[in-house]
Amino acid sequence: MSITLSVLDLAPIPRGETATSAIAASVALAQRAEEHGYERVWYAEHHNMPSIASSATSVLIAHVGARTSSIRLGAGGVMLPNHSPLTIAEQFGTLDAMYPGRIDLGLGRAPGSDQNTMYALRRDPHSAETFPQDVLELQAYLAGETRVPGVDAIPGKGSRVPLYVLGSSMFGAKLAAALGLPYAFASHFAPAMLEAAVAAYRSEFQPSEQLDRPYVIAGVNVVAADTTSAAQEQLAAVRRNLAIGLFGRGQALTDEQADQLLAQGAGQHVGTMLTHTAVGTPDQVRRHLEGFVELAAADELIVAHQSGSLDGRLRSVELLAEAMASVTA
Repeated sequence: MSITLSVLDLAPIPRGETATSAIAASVALAQRAEEHGYERVWYAEHHNMPSIASSATSVLIAHVGARTSSIRLGAGGVMLPNHSPLTIAEQFGTLDAMYPGRIDLGLGRAPGSDQNTMYALRRDPHSAETFPQDVLELQAYLAGETRVPGVDAIPGKGSRVPLYVLGSSMFGAKLAAALGLPYAFASHFAPAMLEAAVAAYRSEFQPSEQLDRPYVIAGVNVVAADTTSAAQEQLAAVRRNLAIGLFGRGQALTDEQADQLLAQGAGQHVGTMLTHTAVGTPDQVRRHLEGFVELAAADELIVAHQSGSLDGRLRSVELLAEAMASVTA
C-alpha cells in the first residue's frame, strides 16, 4: 500500500508552557517531518483557545517556511468566513512569493470559535452562508481573474496557490466535488460522516483546472512509540489534555482532576473524538492505518501526532514514516 503522509499541527501549548515554546516545537516538528519524507504540514486556525498557538496561520507558516527547505506548508485550514477573500489571497500570495511551490490553502467555513469570539473577530454571524461564493472569489484572485472589477491581489495574482476544501459534513464534500477541488475530512476529531461524505465527494466530483480526478485527504490521530505501554501512557496524557481543554473552563487542572472529568462524562466525548486513532508500536500503528485508508478511501493521510511532549511527537513522526515506508519497500 502506498499512501502520502502529511502532518496536522495545532501548535499545542502544553500545560505550564508558553506560545513561544509551542512555536519552537512546531518548527522542530516540521523539520523532522521534512527529514522523514512527509508531503506537507498544515496549521489550523483556532481562536481564544489557551492550548493552541496556531491562530495566525499565515504568520506561523512564514516562520516555519524560513526554517525548512522543501516540505509543503499551508493552512488546514483558514476559516474563510472570518476574513475577506482578498485579505487571504494577499496573505497566501505573499507566502507563495516567499516560498514558491510550497504553499497550500485549505478552507473551512466553521467559526473556529464561540459567539463572543466571533464578535471579537467582527465576524458577521451570517458570513458562512456565502462560503461557496467566497471560495470562488478567492480562487479568482489567485488565478489573476478577479471577480471584483479593478481589484487584484498583490501579491497573489496569478500565483494559483492550490485550494483544498475542509469539512466534516456533506456540505464540504459536495462543494469540493462541484468545484473540482481536493477534499480533506476532519476525521481526526469529527468522525461521524466520514464514509458518507467521501462517497458523495467521489461520486459527484467534476474535473477542474486544478484537479482532474477526486483527491481525498483524511485526518487521523497517531501515537506511535517504541513500546505499547509508552504509547498508551501518551494516549492517557492526550485524553487528559482534551478533557481539560474542552471541559476545564480555562482552569489549570491536575491530572487527577482531569481523570475526574473523564470519569464524569468527558470520557465518552473524548473517546468519540479519538475514534480514528492509531496507537502503539510501528507495526500496530501501520496495521491500524492500513484499515483506515481503506475505510476512508483516502489518497493521503493528514496525521495529528498526539503526545503530551515534543519528544513524543517527534518520535511518533519518525516511527510512522519508517513503518509506512516498510509497506512499500
